[in-house]
Amino acid sequence: MADDYGILRRTAELATEYLRSLPERPVKSGMAAAELRRELITALPAAGEEPQAVIEHLAEVGGRAAVAMAGPRYFGFVIGGALPPALAADWLTSSWDQNAGLYAGGPAASVVEEAVGAWLLELFGLPPASGFGLVTGCQMAHFTCLAAARTAVLERAGWDVTGRGLFGAPEVEVVVGDEAHSTVLSALQYLGLGRDRVHTVATDSQGRIRLRELEKVLARIPHRDPLIVNLQAGNVNTGSFDPICAAIDLVRRREGAWVHVDGAFGLWAAVSPQLRPLLDGVELADSWATDAHKWLNVPYDSGLAFVADADAHVKAMAPPHASYLEYGQERDEVSWVPEFSRRARGFPIYAALRTLGRDGVREMVEHCCALARHMAAQLGQVDGVEILNDVVLNQVLVRFIPRGDGNISGARGDDFTHDVVRRVQEDGTLWLSGTTWHAMAAMRISVSNWSTTLEDADRSVEAILRCAGR
Repeated sequence: MADDYGILRRTAELATEYLRSLPERPVKSGMAAAELRRELITALPAAGEEPQAVIEHLAEVGGRAAVAMAGPRYFGFVIGGALPPALAADWLTSSWDQNAGLYAGGPAASVVEEAVGAWLLELFGLPPASGFGLVTGCQMAHFTCLAAARTAVLERAGWDVTGRGLFGAPEVEVVVGDEAHSTVLSALQYLGLGRDRVHTVATDSQGRIRLRELEKVLARIPHRDPLIVNLQAGNVNTGSFDPICAAIDLVRRREGAWVHVDGAFGLWAAVSPQLRPLLDGVELADSWATDAHKWLNVPYDSGLAFVADADAHVKAMAPPHASYLEYGQERDEVSWVPEFSRRARGFPIYAALRTLGRDGVREMVEHCCALARHMAAQLGQVDGVEILNDVVLNQVLVRFIPRGDGNISGARGDDFTHDVVRRVQEDGTLWLSGTTWHAMAAMRISVSNWSTTLEDADRSVEAILRCAGR
C-alpha cells in the first residue's frame, strides 16, 4: 500500500517542477494536435500499465502541450493563475475526495463554504443575508441567478414555475445591453427563456448601456409582464461598467422587476476603494455572478452566484426530496447550486482568502489594474498603435495601423492587427487574444495574474512592438 501512495510524492515533484518553469517557459503550447494524438491516443491496453510510467508520460506530454495560463505573461480571456496556497488546498480537496452536495457527504466542505460565502458577501458589499452558491464558472453562476430570477418574477405574476414549468406561464421579458456576454444568453437558453427574444439596449463607445435607450426599451414592455434586466460590471473587451445605480433606479419603477449583474471579473473592483465607485449602487440589484478563478486566482473551476432573495434561490435550485438521502439542519450545497454530485470548491477559496486577507485581495486587484494602465501607456505612445478603450480596469484594447495608412478603421488595419496578434501568439513570450470591437479588429490584453510583475509587463510590451515591426 505504501508504494501505491509513493506516486503522489513523485507527482507533487513533477507539478512543482512545472510551476517553477512558468516564469521563463514559452507561453504557447509546445505541441501540435497531430503530435498530441500520436502520444496520447492508443488502443486501451488489456493489462494495466505501471502507474508511475503513466504519470511520468502524462507529465511530460501534458507539460509540453500546456499553454502557460497560470504564468505571469498570459493575458488572454481574463484568466488568473493559481495562488500556491489555493492550489495546495485544491490538492487536499482531491485527496479528501468529498462529495460536497450534502453536509453528510462533506461536513468541513459545507462549513467552509459558509465561511467563504460570508467573507465574499462582505468583500463585495452585498446584502449579508443573500443566498450564495459555488458553481463551475460564470456560465453556471448566471444560470443559477437567472433561475432564481425566473422563479421570483413568475411567482409575483401568480405562477409556480418550479412545479408547473413554463407551459402556459406568463411570458418573461428579458432586457440586456447589446454588449452582454454570451454566457448570459446561454443561461437564458438553458432556462427556456430564449436567447434571441431578448430586448437589447444600445451601448456607448465603451460598451456601457445608454440610460435613455434603457428607458425607451422599458417603456415598450407592458407593466404586467414579468421582467428581468441584466446589467454588466466589467465589459469583456473594455472593462467598462454600466451606470448601475441609475439603471437600477429606472428598473425599480417597474414593480416586481429583477436586476441581475454580470460581474464575472468586474465585481472584484468592489475590494478597492479607488475602483469601488465603478460599482456604485451594485448592492441594490437582486443577483450577482462572478468568478473566483479570475481575480481571486484560485484553480479552475470556481464560479460564484449570489442572490439577495435567499428563498427564491432555494426554490429555484433545491431538488425534490429523495428518500435515501439524509437532509439535515446544516447547509446542503445541493439546495443552492445546479449540481448534486459536486467538488468541494470552497477549500481553495478559503485558503486564498485567509492567506491574502482583505488587504491582499485589494492589492492584487489594484496591481493588475496598474499594470494594465502601464502597458496601455507604453503601447499608446508608439506611432501606428492605438489604444481603443478607456483603461478603467484590467482590460486593454489595441489596434495596429500599417505604416503609411492613417485610417484607423480601415480593412488594412484589420488585416494588420490580426497578423500582429498571430505573430505574438507564435512568438511565445506572452499570449493574448484577438477580438472584434465595434466592427474593428483589435488585440485584447487582460491582466489578471497574481504573479505578473512590472518586468513581465515591459517584456510583453517589447515583444508586442517587435511583432508589430515597431
